[in-house]
Amino acid sequence: MSFTRIHGILQIDQFFNDFSQTMAKNKQQATSEYGAKQITVLEGLEPVRKRPGMYIGNTAHKGLHHLIWEVVDNSIDEAMAGHCNQIDITLLPDGWVPVEKHPKTKKSTLETVLTVLHAGGKFGDGGYKVSGGLHGVGVSVVNALSEELVAEVKRDGKLWMQEYARGKAKKNVHAVKPAKGTGTKISFKADRTVFTVTEFDWKYIIDHLRQQAYLTKGIHLNIRDERTDDTQTYAFYFEGGIKSYVQHINRTKDSAQEEVFYIEKDAENIKVEIALQYTKDYNESLLSFANNIHTIEGGSHLIGFRTALTRTLNSYARKQGYLKEKDENLGGEDVREGLTAIVSIKIPEPQFEGQTKEKLGNAEVRPVVESIFAEYFGIYLEEHPRDGKEILGKCLLAKQAREAARAARDTVLRKGALEGMTLPGKLADCSSRDASQSEIYIVEGDSAGGSAKQGRNREFQAILPLRGKILNVERARLDKMLANNEIKSLLIALGTNIGEMFTMEKLRYHRIIIMTDADVDGAHIRTLLLTFFYRHLQGLITAGHVYIAQPPLYRLQKGKDVRYAFSDEEKEKVLTTMLAEQEEKKGKAAKEKTVATAAVVLENSSETKDAGSQDMGEKVGGISIQRYKGLGEMNPSQLWETTMDPGNRVLLQVTLEDATKADEIFDILMGTDVPSRKRFIQTHAKSANLDL
Repeated sequence: MSFTRIHGILQIDQFFNDFSQTMAKNKQQATSEYGAKQITVLEGLEPVRKRPGMYIGNTAHKGLHHLIWEVVDNSIDEAMAGHCNQIDITLLPDGWVPVEKHPKTKKSTLETVLTVLHAGGKFGDGGYKVSGGLHGVGVSVVNALSEELVAEVKRDGKLWMQEYARGKAKKNVHAVKPAKGTGTKISFKADRTVFTVTEFDWKYIIDHLRQQAYLTKGIHLNIRDERTDDTQTYAFYFEGGIKSYVQHINRTKDSAQEEVFYIEKDAENIKVEIALQYTKDYNESLLSFANNIHTIEGGSHLIGFRTALTRTLNSYARKQGYLKEKDENLGGEDVREGLTAIVSIKIPEPQFEGQTKEKLGNAEVRPVVESIFAEYFGIYLEEHPRDGKEILGKCLLAKQAREAARAARDTVLRKGALEGMTLPGKLADCSSRDASQSEIYIVEGDSAGGSAKQGRNREFQAILPLRGKILNVERARLDKMLANNEIKSLLIALGTNIGEMFTMEKLRYHRIIIMTDADVDGAHIRTLLLTFFYRHLQGLITAGHVYIAQPPLYRLQKGKDVRYAFSDEEKEKVLTTMLAEQEEKKGKAAKEKTVATAAVVLENSSETKDAGSQDMGEKVGGISIQRYKGLGEMNPSQLWETTMDPGNRVLLQVTLEDATKADEIFDILMGTDVPSRKRFIQTHAKSANLDL
């Protein structure tokens, strides 16, 4: 989970509305002038440079790293085809990234592959049995979006080379020197005129490559970071494949199984790999892959797995007498509570929905996955009766909790329907009924809630004050959650419901803004709310509806000149600027003296701030400095001006880049495993921002 700064949200929305109206007015005129002369034909790699977002998602952090994934994925395709057993990735100074492959054999037509879209060895028969790439745009897109790219190939006893600049070859392929063996090395430097971010994220790369190593048993993935004097090196090799992956995910969890279930089988030209293990947690961690591509939205392989899991456990429960004839079957939610599973398939002709490849569409995959998993998981339960008993005991408890939660959820809905169209009494709603233009501030306490209610724009801003800290949902089932008044009020206000009855279309506000004090308690409340959203309303995060407000820490005033600072560092900069501006007014004679005085005062203020000397306010060179302990200390106009006015405020948008990593962090910080949390705190203690 990460946060992205958003400025002036409503102003941006209005811009697009005005733009669309302008386009509508000009439509008739444009139609009369639109003809063959207005059609632009882009050749070669021009389309990539013209519209890079169509090929790599965006030109920021995600798109930059997509360049590495494209080249590495090509290498992994060769590994799956049996032509490669080692991949080396090195980050060099000044943005160079060489990605080396060490294959047993290598195809030719170097320049064609690097400069022509939809050219490659994945269209005909015999090149690759399975592959993640379908469109033949991968490495050519990297070439198009690189300032420079160098391709080196060992073949026929020579080292061959070709250099490119923004997708265009500088010269023909030529032999450089004699060389033994075979292999390919692609070195590229991202184009700074295309990307807004050009610094590669070491940790982000490590996490991605670790996942790829888990998914390709027996491959060696080596990565080096040589951008600083302190060279870092990682080497990944997992003989156990996705079985090791499940063990890695569950390493901080209390297992309900003695061992990880694992099956690898081929049927109808489809290779199926499944690994699973139940834990004593309440949350599900289920990842699916097709040809090593993470299918975030699932698809036919995931449907087949889920169907077989539910059917097999129900069959086993009835056979063993855990479910009687009159008992209702276990539901899908019941059998997936606490489950960690990886479903990975390899298929010759995968059909993904869209270039993003987030959902597998091959209908023939579902029955294959379903039959293989049902057969071998059924055998596993028979051969491991202790595990079978633990798993079914957990599923039956989940079933009881689900039935209790359903009753509680129905009560919430029934109460909401009878009492003011699902709105809790403490909610100060907005007048607008357009969800796309409406926003709700979730505020800590009645004091801050009062200021927010008075300072808001009633037309589109709603305020929901929370009393105290909500329940830690990481340690609670749904029935217990719905008994918590604060969670109940929040669900009624949002209108989406929860669990199997969650409906995004009924969301009443498209901006859900968490606004808490800038102290330890405020951070804790914010973390509890994020845990709730991540675990039970994750769709709101992935759709970009959840934000965090950024109230200022300091207010600096000299006469009518009022400025705000959001950190200690920013406060010192603002103070220095204001003092310097005063000096200009006083003249050069006193400048040196006052600047020296300011430096001493700044030093003293930083030394005494931990003791709380600034909390009640102080003066430096005639400038009043107030440190806000909480939102309740701001009057309504100040809260509006700094934190709620769309024209001035700064919001952090909550995004989800890596669900597996987010799951792990929430489990460590909010779960029941105290030793893991202690290790995490000790590891990151030096980087903690403490409010003492």
